[in-house]
Amino acid sequence: MSPSPASPAATLPHAARLAWWLTAWLRGHEQTDHVLDVLADDTHLLAGGSALDLLARSRATGATHAGVALPVDGDLLGLGGPRDFNAAALEAGQAVVVGDLGLVPEEQGETVQWRVFAAARRQLPDVGEADRSLRQTLLSTAGDLADLDVARWRPEAADALMNLHHRPELDAPLGTPPRCLELAARGLQAWAIVDLALADDGGALSSYEIERRRGLLQPLGRAARGAVVAACSAEVWPEH
Repeated sequence: MSPSPASPAATLPHAARLAWWLTAWLRGHEQTDHVLDVLADDTHLLAGGSALDLLARSRATGATHAGVALPVDGDLLGLGGPRDFNAAALEAGQAVVVGDLGLVPEEQGETVQWRVFAAARRQLPDVGEADRSLRQTLLSTAGDLADLDVARWRPEAADALMNLHHRPELDAPLGTPPRCLELAARGLQAWAIVDLALADDGGALSSYEIERRRGLLQPLGRAARGAVVAACSAEVWPEH
């Protein structure tokens, strides 16, 4: 069974968390023992190996950072190929890219096994672009949902929109820019709003209204995923 990329609980996907900690370790901000302890909490293992093997395989790429991909059908966000890696990442809803290596998670019992693929270069929005997109899309979506009377058909989503200052607290490794930590939290928050609003058809009165609601929420979902991808992909982090 593949892990769910995210949920209304607003927790980082496995791939985003691994990308953060791999980057911190590759850059020397975090010691090996501490990173292994963190990975042990989520029982991350290289398929057919151990968590230490996962670190060693990442180091062998020569990369100094890792990043995340969060693709969905029609939007391969964070992926650059090749096809077999894209397909596996799309099925899982998430992946890690470190150098020319692609890592795709798969839950096996209580462990998260990471399958290894070749990965090609990818293009990502930078942190500033992802931040602006999330802010603008959240504002426009909030107004559209108010017009659709979101409080009537999904009060939990309306409450979340009214409490945007109450963001999830994330445990980031040393060396993670504060701006990226904050952006990841806001991205997860927006993602949770989308999940809540689409949990069922709520008070929709017609198929047209259902499709209109989904159409309004799709841009927010993309902006939310884009924010998490940029925040957890060190190749687009600001230098200062």
